[in-house]
Amino acid sequence: MKIAVFLPNWIGDAVMATPALRAIRHQFTDAEIVTLQKPYVADVLDGLNFVDRKISLSGQQNLVSRFQFVKQLRRERFDLAVLFPNSFRSAWLSFLAGIPRRVGINRDGRGWLLTDALPAKDKLEPHPAIDEYLRIAAYLIEKGKTESEVSPALSRSTELAVTDADQKRWSSFLERQSVEFKNRSLICLNPGGAFGAAKHWPTEHFAELAHRIASELQRSVLVVCGPAEKAEALQIVKQADHPLVKSLAAEPLHLGLTKAAIQQAELLVTTDSGPRHFAAPFQVPVVTLFGPTHILWSETFYERGQHLQLDLDCGPCQQRVCPLGHHRCMKDLKANQVFQAVVSLLKQQREQAA
Repeated sequence: MKIAVFLPNWIGDAVMATPALRAIRHQFTDAEIVTLQKPYVADVLDGLNFVDRKISLSGQQNLVSRFQFVKQLRRERFDLAVLFPNSFRSAWLSFLAGIPRRVGINRDGRGWLLTDALPAKDKLEPHPAIDEYLRIAAYLIEKGKTESEVSPALSRSTELAVTDADQKRWSSFLERQSVEFKNRSLICLNPGGAFGAAKHWPTEHFAELAHRIASELQRSVLVVCGPAEKAEALQIVKQADHPLVKSLAAEPLHLGLTKAAIQQAELLVTTDSGPRHFAAPFQVPVVTLFGPTHILWSETFYERGQHLQLDLDCGPCQQRVCPLGHHRCMKDLKANQVFQAVVSLLKQQREQAA
């Protein structure tokens, strides 16, 4: 059997899809499982044994290249398509590829393209994406089974891996740091947010937090970043003005390096963006700063996570840019509030370890 799994288009969602991928692998042990994903998502699953191959959904900029890509998929002769994205495009592509069985959620008018269309939930009612992916996996696994036969792989526990290459990237970075930086516990800060400007916590807040963690808690602080956050990461380090505050901005950026850094961290402070979801698979405590997005959409029920979100009349608005222009949901969330959450979570972890 040959299975095509269309991965979500966001890094965090790809991580939230790992419980469903694990369940599918557990059920179809002898199948060849091939993922189809955007290029920037491809590295997320490196090191896991859930999939056998990856196909990049890129380079189809014109009619000819799209036709050639469809021909490539048809040559694969997949037996089953599992559609995690709710997009019309993923269903249309699996249909054109001639995949005889196509399983996904009936959204955006694509039900007629699916052979197995799961009922959609209310788009306006927040519900966890991780459970939607598991719902698709459960449909494939549990159909026709009794409750006692349900796969033990159906859990919300997310998984990631750090490859040898990732570890080398991290070791290379660490070798060039001061002894003082290397010999202290590490706290990572992630200022990213591909969703839009409304998810961003102010740079000066991050800088104040970084300085307090370094000076008052005597921890090393590392600002992780993607290409779009390089300038912000450098500004955070500059404004923090402390020798224990560093960033990855000068490194050849790679998702694997970010994974390796967070795996080594004592704690992560992050916006509601993709690398936030790197903490749970490595059992790293995490403080997540929510602004315009509803917590439930990306809830993973991770017991070592703490969410911070201000209770405002205007939110959560789910808008990429603040429609009122004041961005209070993030600006009014002060560094001291986040610092206190960091202290509380570190204390909680010490007590649990004792």
